[in-house]
Amino acid sequence: MKDFKVDKACRIGRTYNDYITYCSQHPDLPVTQMDSVEGKKGGKVLLTIHFVKAELMLAFLRDSNDSQSVLDIFDRLYLELRPDIFMSIIPLVLTDNGSEFSNPKAIEYDRQGNLRTRIFYCNASSPGQKGSAEKNHEFIRYVLPKGTSFDSLTQEDVSLLMDHINSYSRESLGNKCPCEMFEFLYGTDILHALGCHRIPPNEVNLTPSLLKRQE
Repeated sequence: MKDFKVDKACRIGRTYNDYITYCSQHPDLPVTQMDSVEGKKGGKVLLTIHFVKAELMLAFLRDSNDSQSVLDIFDRLYLELRPDIFMSIIPLVLTDNGSEFSNPKAIEYDRQGNLRTRIFYCNASSPGQKGSAEKNHEFIRYVLPKGTSFDSLTQEDVSLLMDHINSYSRESLGNKCPCEMFEFLYGTDILHALGCHRIPPNEVNLTPSLLKRQE
């Protein structure tokens, strides 16, 4: 089935130039970057939400790469975190031009019509504009190389994978891991509300063996 835009005018007021302007007007707002990671074509797919400052990434397994599945995840996070917490940690989202992200109003506003976040789009064919998320996807590919089907995965598998990735120390964070940095910025309660758990450094596994099941 061919991908299609839910809202063909979705980019109006949400271009990368609009994003740069908005960030200059709100320099203290934390930025999140959103993307999809595909398994085999037509199969299950991941939605990733990357908190740039902490370098912490969430990933959610979806049966198909459509806009409704993205909206469902945002609605769930909004309810589980509480609106005030959601808006404090995800006030601003930069994403690409995939059709799964082409219903921005439904993401930006809750069901009562309250603004909960702002969506902006990278320029076409410019993944470097959300380079922090793209770089983090390399860790996913250590465990799930390109061409790997995600169809046998569960959300528990994906959450385990992200716990290991988020527990891997980064030079860019002063040799702290994203879990530590996120906890420092927002507290333990919010980290756990997002379903994140820190893995001891000597147990971090970023190889395909992490998700290998016993036959």
